Amino acid sequence: MNLPLIYHPNYVAPLPRDHRFPMEKFKKLYEMLLNDRVADPAQFHRPECPPQTWLELVHASEYVSAYCSGTLDAKAQRRIGLPWSPELVNRTCTAVGGTILTAKLALQYGLACNTAGGTHHAFPDYGSGFCIFNDLAIASRVLQKLGLVRRILIVDLDVHQGDGTAFIFQSDPSVFTFSMHCEINFPGTKQQSDLDVPLAEGMEDDEYLQTLAEYLPDLLSEINPDLVLYDAGVDPHWGDRLGKLALTDSGLYRREMQVLTTCVSQGYPVACVIGGGYAEDMDALVYRHSIVHRAASDVFRQYRL
Repeated sequence: MNLPLIYHPNYVAPLPRDHRFPMEKFKKLYEMLLNDRVADPAQFHRPECPPQTWLELVHASEYVSAYCSGTLDAKAQRRIGLPWSPELVNRTCTAVGGTILTAKLALQYGLACNTAGGTHHAFPDYGSGFCIFNDLAIASRVLQKLGLVRRILIVDLDVHQGDGTAFIFQSDPSVFTFSMHCEINFPGTKQQSDLDVPLAEGMEDDEYLQTLAEYLPDLLSEINPDLVLYDAGVDPHWGDRLGKLALTDSGLYRREMQVLTTCVSQGYPVACVIGGGYAEDMDALVYRHSIVHRAASDVFRQYRL
């Protein structure tokens, strides 16, 4: 068995163009993983859109219905930052289904990766920051509802605080939220995660990785989660337009290896999502998103999962 990966075939459909959030990166990521022989077609699983009742485990039914039907008011739509279309609704719901499937496969095989996901700015009754439905929160609730897990650790290393996720689980001891993010960055108003680690602007590889090492091993021991959901955002990269940190490609790979080996070596299953990334150079951005899959493939073979 090879590392399970999630493929989103509907992402190749025409979508509204937005220079801040280019949709073609999802197709290009899939193609890069195949062309670079990081994966073969047999490793990919196609997700389905989840039923609306699953979305409503986290989100208000009025919000879900309004977004999916295209009747969300203009102010709420602007807060999301993406122009509405039926194709975007499909992409959004498919991404949620992909994270749910990734989590299930991680429980089965020990490690799995989504080629999308990480929409951590979505709140129960509104979207924000290019995030419509919170896939990490929905996957957590679905797996708990199905009786597959009880306790979950969300490790969010996107450069922006996972404010929506923190808000959703702020009074829920069954889901521990850990966000390590640039302190002076979006969102302007932070929520309270179970553990927030704000980072100074311009932080480079070694200091970043040392900081992560101070927290992650102890969190795993203290929480003893049934599943780790890992948001591997690449916007801490020095070349990211919205990041303000200074990690290199090598630093991102070392980060992914650090997270995955720390978890897998102790027997904690990990489901990865790609999180945020914003750059003018599309090929460079897609490569950065591929790094978590490259590291996961290496870890999968190393530990013979």
